[in-house]
Amino acid sequence: MFGLYSLLRGMISDMDSSISIRPFDPADEDAVVQLWHDCGLYRPVNDPHLDIAAKLKVNPELFLVAVVDDAIAGTVMAGYDGHRGWINYFGVHPTRQRLGIGRRLMNEAEIRLRALGCPKINLQVRSTNSSAIDFYKELGFAVDDVVSMGKRLTEI
Repeated sequence: MFGLYSLLRGMISDMDSSISIRPFDPADEDAVVQLWHDCGLYRPVNDPHLDIAAKLKVNPELFLVAVVDDAIAGTVMAGYDGHRGWINYFGVHPTRQRLGIGRRLMNEAEIRLRALGCPKINLQVRSTNSSAIDFYKELGFAVDDVVSMGKRLTEI
């Protein structure tokens, strides 16, 4: 498993080495939550601190941060349930977008998901966020012919 992980990681060697991708550390929490606010990912219905605590209980190695100049510049919270991979809380600080950080984050998430045997990644993006949709299409994502549905199990 880790041989494939190393091989896939080596294929990304042409990207900017000043961008460091690493697993989330609890000391990153305040900076990550601020980044999510700055990126427009925050929604009052989701407490980001509770979301972080929950993620740290399941696949914490798939919660990644991008660091540039010793500052958190982006995040991706990936998951794998044995059937599909999921991408959540993917964002790059607005002042650092279009520098390759998002591509590096998504590549690292894909490498880690492939190493776990994940055959497909799903994500949800607001239909009004055309720049994000275009970005994901550039990375090879396509719109699936499905309806996304949800059911809240906790009180707001």
